[in-house]
Amino acid sequence: MDLSVADLVKLLHVNEEELFSMIHEKKLPAYEIDNEIRFNKTELREWLLEHHVKVPAMLMDHAEAGTVSLTTLIGRGGVFANVAGENVFEVIKNAVSYIPLPFELSRDRVIYALLEREEMMPTAVGKGIALPHPREPILTERENQSVSICFLKSPIDFKALDKEPVHTLFVILSADASAHLAILSRISLLCHEEDFLALLKDRKGAKEIIDYIIIKEMEWNSTPNGG
Repeated sequence: MDLSVADLVKLLHVNEEELFSMIHEKKLPAYEIDNEIRFNKTELREWLLEHHVKVPAMLMDHAEAGTVSLTTLIGRGGVFANVAGENVFEVIKNAVSYIPLPFELSRDRVIYALLEREEMMPTAVGKGIALPHPREPILTERENQSVSICFLKSPIDFKALDKEPVHTLFVILSADASAHLAILSRISLLCHEEDFLALLKDRKGAKEIIDYIIIKEMEWNSTPNGG
């Protein structure tokens, strides 16, 4: 079900002027249908999770709450340092050159999908972090899903809301919408942890990052709502 402007004003506690400004600046996913602005619930949940905003109860879909293991996904996707590039296009292209991919998925297709999503709306989420991902899942099997952490050689302007240049990418490749939202939820939780943000700023290696996430996932999995 799509949502209206009136729905979003109530959910986000903003006035219409602020809402239309966010839409105009491509800071909020929206569509025009029959001369009315509408919002897709799944894309809105994704936007809220990316920007570390608590998802209102009416937008929750408990079928999407299945746990994912960032430990496994990052172990599969890898941690890479000194990814070069002077703009968004270059750093994404260079990041994809490092990422392990299933044999049926070409690097050109991944680059195109990531840049297409970036053109629609920047994936920077603040605090020097961006979450490049395709608009639609491009993997067919969940066993091939991955999250790759890429430390940029030099910070890049990703048009983040907080204006802070991006120094770290989490490149997310998922197989379906529910897994994608679950991955975003876990990354959002991590990005509330100052200790984890410090690991990223210090460009720590894969072992230290994954060891930290193992502990956090054990904590989240021991709680009734999974974090």
